[in-house]
Amino acid sequence: MKLVIVTGMSGAGKSSTLRMLEDLGFFCMDNLPAPLIEKFADLFAGSASESVGGELGKVAIGIDARTGLEKMKEPLEALKAQGIPYEIIFLDADDRVILKRFKETRRAHPLAIDGRIEDGIAEDRKQLKYLRRNATYILDTSHMLVRDLKKEINDIYAANKNYGNLYVNILSFGFKYGIPADADLVFDVRFLPNPFYIEELKNCTGRDKSVHDYVMSFEEAHVFLSKLQEMVLFLIPNYVKEGKNQLVIAVGCTGGKHRSVCLAEELYKGISETAEYGIRIEHRDIDKDTARQRAR
Repeated sequence: MKLVIVTGMSGAGKSSTLRMLEDLGFFCMDNLPAPLIEKFADLFAGSASESVGGELGKVAIGIDARTGLEKMKEPLEALKAQGIPYEIIFLDADDRVILKRFKETRRAHPLAIDGRIEDGIAEDRKQLKYLRRNATYILDTSHMLVRDLKKEINDIYAANKNYGNLYVNILSFGFKYGIPADADLVFDVRFLPNPFYIEELKNCTGRDKSVHDYVMSFEEAHVFLSKLQEMVLFLIPNYVKEGKNQLVIAVGCTGGKHRSVCLAEELYKGISETAEYGIRIEHRDIDKDTARQRAR
């Protein structure tokens, strides 16, 4: 039997993850009380031995604040004692992101029904320390869309890829709109000639072939990209060893429309080919200049 325990911060994507596992053939049970986990697993372990490739061979249990997080250590140790293997997926997100999600959905935090959401988040994080410490996979969904999370789950349980517990976000931006507050690494590509001053390229973006060819026509762009990729590939496994699970690499130019977009795309292609971790790309400011011109 393959037993997966899905847990993490309320608002980080546990319910979505369970639905994704269900699509992959898992039998899913959400909000199972802690004292019943051992019996539930034992029951399905017996059933799985009589099933050949059926859904009883793959089980996922959702665990959150409603379950009794402070009681989780005992049933998990009991599973180990019985020789029932399990994996823990821990869904995490930045506190500010979780707060925003609860406010947008107008849902009450399960640990702050009569209080402030911030208090519920703090208590949730406190109670989840044991599970996070023992997690097999930690997925930080702060910057993930639903399709990004689905890709990560599929990579782990459908494609059987190795997973490094790190999610990399490559972000292009414009310095005139501010450096991203959550950036871990910031790189300035304003040393390259600016396509903005070439009339036929001015209204294009770094995703257009004409701009790409112009930016990459300079030897400095290739040297920079090579050194950047080499450094990032060196840093990532070391970040993983130190327990980091979210890395935001920000590449900036003046307006975030031409040079930074082109080089962010190239970096994404370069490190995603052999990646054993989640990776996505985002262009934060690519349309802002156009929007401002229309507003005038």
